[in-house]
Amino acid sequence: MPLLELSHVETYYGDSHVLFDLSLSVDVGEVVCLLGRNGAGKTTTVRTIIGLTPPRSGRVRFGEHDLAGLPPYQIARLGIGLVPEDRRIFPNLTVHENLEVARRPRPDGGPGPWSAERVFDLFPVLRERRRQLGGTLSGGEQQMLTIARTLMGNPEVLLLDEPSEGLAPLVVELLGAQLGRLKASGLTIVLAEQSVRFVSRLGDRVYILEKGMVCYEGPMAAFLGDEAVRQAYLAV
Repeated sequence: MPLLELSHVETYYGDSHVLFDLSLSVDVGEVVCLLGRNGAGKTTTVRTIIGLTPPRSGRVRFGEHDLAGLPPYQIARLGIGLVPEDRRIFPNLTVHENLEVARRPRPDGGPGPWSAERVFDLFPVLRERRRQLGGTLSGGEQQMLTIARTLMGNPEVLLLDEPSEGLAPLVVELLGAQLGRLKASGLTIVLAEQSVRFVSRLGDRVYILEKGMVCYEGPMAAFLGDEAVRQAYLAV
């Protein structure tokens, strides 16, 4: 049974129909990548999972829990963490304070695997900046802080929305290596991205979205070997 599953989801923004009969699944320890052009529905899918844009119909299941209709804070407490596209760090708090306000035990009440020291091991630059205000960090450092802050909630599933957007190529390479370490640790990840290069070394499976619908799904290796699919759905 998948750890996370969306079944026949229909999501709207007001009267605007955005996701159409969308179904996908994520197994324990997988990195599942959501690809597509701008406006394809990737961010809306992530928002639907975390409850920021609840589905009007269909099912969102996480383990034994039905998430559809639950508020985001309850979904987060169940074990799903969101790294939003716009980061939303606290600019007037230090790096260490940003991490401490996000500290949360596991859903079962245990202490959880993630601590400030462990996220500093993953992102050494944050250890160097621990007393620096979040608003003074570079864009790449803020992205690392956003991921680190989410990890402090000890999620079972990590949702990342366009994490490489707007970052310099060298920072993107570093971020990819750090996410690779998270994958190696066994963390389940849903990665919404536009960059095929960025996800190619991280993903296990791919879903391509087009106009709010799944138009392709398959293993990463098969996707990378299918030039026709990439041209049809991802070429600008």
